[in-house]
Amino acid sequence: MPIFKYLVKNKQGENIKGKVEAVSKAQAVSTLMGRDLFVIDVTPLGQSDGVLNNLTHNKVKFTDLVNFTRQLATMINAGLPLATSLSILEEQGKSEMAKLTGNLLKDVEGGLSFSTALAKYKDNFSRIYVQLVKAGEIGGVLDEVLERLAITMEKEKDFRAKTKGAMVYPVIIMLAMAAVATVMMVAVIPKLTAMYQDFGADLPAATKILMSISDFFVHSWWILAIVVIGATFALRAWKKTPVGEKAIDGFFLRMPIIGVLKQKIVLTDFSRTLSLLLGAGVSLLEALDIVASAIDSAVYRGELKEVNKQVEKGVILSDAISQYENFPPILYQMIAVGEETGKLDEILSKISEYFEKESEYAIKNLTTAIEPMIMILLGLGVGFIVIAIIMPIYSLTSQF
Repeated sequence: MPIFKYLVKNKQGENIKGKVEAVSKAQAVSTLMGRDLFVIDVTPLGQSDGVLNNLTHNKVKFTDLVNFTRQLATMINAGLPLATSLSILEEQGKSEMAKLTGNLLKDVEGGLSFSTALAKYKDNFSRIYVQLVKAGEIGGVLDEVLERLAITMEKEKDFRAKTKGAMVYPVIIMLAMAAVATVMMVAVIPKLTAMYQDFGADLPAATKILMSISDFFVHSWWILAIVVIGATFALRAWKKTPVGEKAIDGFFLRMPIIGVLKQKIVLTDFSRTLSLLLGAGVSLLEALDIVASAIDSAVYRGELKEVNKQVEKGVILSDAISQYENFPPILYQMIAVGEETGKLDEILSKISEYFEKESEYAIKNLTTAIEPMIMILLGLGVGFIVIAIIMPIYSLTSQF
């Protein structure tokens, strides 16, 4: 799209220079006048070289998207026009979010619907986000949809923060253990090894094992680095394949504690998103298709696609879901209640709250289980090192 350089005056009489994208010079002038600016000069700069598009397509932080949605919902609910709301958010925004908002404003002022404008930036706005906004535009309830979307995203933000916060302590302990072990193997053990060799002592098996591990870390660490990096790249490449992604996802779902946590998180996302889509007026089949493609689990994506096919054939949702073990009985039983009462979206919302609480309990159980496991590993590691170091010292003292 062509870019135009402009010179305008605002209401305070201040000269403002800038650039604007528009199909034609007339549209550029119309856009600027729509912002209550007095146009002095508009000069075409030619076609966009793609740099601007690249900048505006950079992915913004989830927190910025949450704040954007909340502020936009507040302004739309207050009765402000969409273009005015976007203009205010563009001025208040920072870095990539401001650029993205500015581009959305240009698209809306250029005649595109808000949902169509959002769909151009798939890296930032998910299919779920776009479909919800589209449903709100069609039903004339964009303010209500944005409010629901803002509440949902805020809940997701809080849940992510709780999950990350719960894992901080175990991660710090694991990193500290790895750092101490590395220092021991690289700096401490080699000096003790040299001392034992000088005395010519007959070393026990534990000490020889420790010396071999230390020698490997000092002289052959690059082999370990190559193996780890190679395995990481190979695993990532395999995960990008349908078979690999499903196998890895299934492995994590079968793990004790971690599998339960992952299941609860996926079911929270599923029920919350489906509730949001149905509440916005999206049909059940379309909502299931959107959720099936957006859910963060290859196993659940495949099962939901099969569920969608059955629903399309006339099977009710609760019966279709009940055929798969990864969906617990409470889910399809509550869905059946929602289908009977005609309040499926409300029931799904309550289910999402239930699974969210269950996810928090699962996180607590995980951290509770990790702490003693770390202490046991730490005790075994320290005990082995102490025995391997002290035993030769006793052997040496007994010789004198």
